[in-house]
Amino acid sequence: MGLQQKAKERTVSMISIQLNGEPRQVAPGISIAQLVAEIGLDPAKVAVERNLEIVPRSTLANVAISDGDSLEIVHFVGGGAAEDSWSVAGRTFHSRLIVGTGKYKDFAQNAAALEASGAEIITVAVRRVNVSDPKAPMLTDFIDPKKFTYLPNTAGCFTADEAVRTLRLAREAGGWDLVKLEVLGEARTLYPDMRETLKATETLVKEGFKPMVYCVDDPIAAKQLEEAGAVAIMPLGAPIGSGLGIQNRVTIRLIVEGAKVPVLVDAGVGTASDAAVAMELGCEGVLMNTAIAEAKDPILMARAMKQAVESGRLAYRAGRMGRRMYADPSSPLAGLI
Repeated sequence: MGLQQKAKERTVSMISIQLNGEPRQVAPGISIAQLVAEIGLDPAKVAVERNLEIVPRSTLANVAISDGDSLEIVHFVGGGAAEDSWSVAGRTFHSRLIVGTGKYKDFAQNAAALEASGAEIITVAVRRVNVSDPKAPMLTDFIDPKKFTYLPNTAGCFTADEAVRTLRLAREAGGWDLVKLEVLGEARTLYPDMRETLKATETLVKEGFKPMVYCVDDPIAAKQLEEAGAVAIMPLGAPIGSGLGIQNRVTIRLIVEGAKVPVLVDAGVGTASDAAVAMELGCEGVLMNTAIAEAKDPILMARAMKQAVESGRLAYRAGRMGRRMYADPSSPLAGLI
């Protein structure tokens, strides 16, 4: 008998099952315990469901697998992150830090900073292709759009028409409908033009986009954007690229309290403490670029920002102590010697 015939007979003798939702071939007569051991797991540390019925752990060695069986094998893993995830436009994320792609010395450094930050969303600007050098490196060569969520933005747009046109091109290029909208009023301050921003928001929503919108730190303007269909409100902490930190905590907190969509501080963060403040105010996240890209060590700063956002979020969830006008001793004064 030839080798091919023997291999064919071995294949025919195998049976087909579903294991954790995936098709798998196993030897006939194998027990569940044997299968678990083949996978490399300890039968004493897993739970098994066979055809929607729990198989007692004490019987795993005695239960033979049959053709067509559907098995689910589970064990305990570290948990908790999913409990504090956040969602925007029906998409769920675990990192509350969003980073940009400008001002880095090269794409490689940008990619390394992104990895260090733990961010899942990265903003990208839409620019003309360099037709004189079509083979020049591109961002997608270094940052995989299948691994990270690209958030096309309208940086540099000063009218609603420019912004809408830019995002139409972005959707054509990558199919993205979750986008970041910013319409600037002037080049000196880079403050948003709220009239044009609202106009662009309304147009984009009608065309099926899901805009996350950069705006002034004004609770009324934020509510108008939400009513126009913005899926997230992104008030500035300070002027773009200034690194001044959050200048008006009161209005940011008012926006958070009044919004029914996620609120993320966008612009003005300079260092880790600024990111922590944003999170302590109850924001769902923070977007930054310059604070990381222009740091003396962008990779180290990206790591610091990751930890600051996580710490600020924990502090917000914990609930800070109340502020007092006078001292309140930690140790009781009664009973002093």
